[in-house]
Amino acid sequence: MRKKSALIMIMMMLICLPVITSASAVEYVETPVSKETVTAYISNLEQQAGHLVIDADEIQWYEGDAAKVVFLEREQDTGDLEGPPDGYYITNDSVEEVAYDVSEQVEVLLQIYDRDGTYEGMDIVWNESVTLDEFKTIFENSDLIDLSQFPYHLSIQDGVVVQIIQQFVP
Repeated sequence: MRKKSALIMIMMMLICLPVITSASAVEYVETPVSKETVTAYISNLEQQAGHLVIDADEIQWYEGDAAKVVFLEREQDTGDLEGPPDGYYITNDSVEEVAYDVSEQVEVLLQIYDRDGTYEGMDIVWNESVTLDEFKTIFENSDLIDLSQFPYHLSIQDGVVVQIIQQFVP
């Protein structure tokens, strides 16, 4: 299912590419990862006992040289490729979901989303801050772009998510 959704997202991105190329001229900055950060696909946002809970499938996100190493270790028949085509590589050795409590003061930073119901409104804006309520609404609206198909870097303190950063996937 995730592969089919990823293919649909890639096709949408190709359609949107002319719209977003001006915004993508801004330099990409790699998200710093620490021991308090996990990277995951978010499958569900749900109110439970008065607070928001995220259901997430943790993945391993690799960029740059680390992506090349893991790509070459795991992929067969790479042909002339010396690394992953887009400079990143994702592994997901376990599809178990983990439930995380979310702080009411969580910082949410998005890169691309449906701002106004048009493809033109999906420009890339690096680390655009949105409120938790806005994120819930945006996440639930999958008409033009399905945010569950993007990885997120979740910063966790004392078992609670305090920051959510959407990872842009070219």
